[in-house]
Amino acid sequence: MMGSDRSSLVKPMPLSMARAGAILGAGLIAAAGLAYVAEREQTAAPSAKPTLMLLTTLPLVFGEQFGLEGGGSPALKALETRYTVNPVGVADSATLKQGKLLLMAHPLAQPAEALVDLDRWVRKGGRLLLLADPLLEWPSERPLGDTLRPPPAFADTGLLRHWGLRLDSPDERGPMSRRLGGYEVLTNSPGALAGRCPVSRDGLVARCRIGKGEATIVADADFLNVEDLDGPTDKHLDALLAELSALGT
Repeated sequence: MMGSDRSSLVKPMPLSMARAGAILGAGLIAAAGLAYVAEREQTAAPSAKPTLMLLTTLPLVFGEQFGLEGGGSPALKALETRYTVNPVGVADSATLKQGKLLLMAHPLAQPAEALVDLDRWVRKGGRLLLLADPLLEWPSERPLGDTLRPPPAFADTGLLRHWGLRLDSPDERGPMSRRLGGYEVLTNSPGALAGRCPVSRDGLVARCRIGKGEATIVADADFLNVEDLDGPTDKHLDALLAELSALGT
């Protein structure tokens, strides 16, 4: 179990333009997520599937223009075979009350208050799958600096360090085969994890028991881009579902 001292998560900072942009981006993502949920509720039959909260900057729920007409990515469609997916914009206490399972797929840097809420939620029994990519290779048509473009690297503003982990950037760039969820997957410039939690031999996955909850951290998010990776990707979404299933609900 990691320590319960939360001082490392609470570091008030001035509201810089970059931070304000991140908050704006999170608000736009949340608004689009609400539109997605409303649209699904109008067309879908009642479901007994467990709820999966999804917090991401990647174009999984909608394309880069935030249109719903595309029907979602292959990753979203795979998730919807097992879960009622609820897109969210921030991991604060009000949001986390909605469920016990959260997928953070290359998220924006969370405000300090939300990090404290997230840590507390996990310690009380929450289950988290965090895809923390230190060198994202996902193509984007949006210019650098656009608040709706996925950030080039996962911004660890203290969460991983608080849980006793270190995330390192890759020594080499390019496609690399890794094990995830019991499957062979193709990653793109994956990072490496190290620290107090059990970590896989290749450094891709860390599995942490935190209080009454669990957090699985994966040092790559590009493996979800099954349509653009240059190599076999037929087991990638099975791997994602396997990791979520291992966390339970």
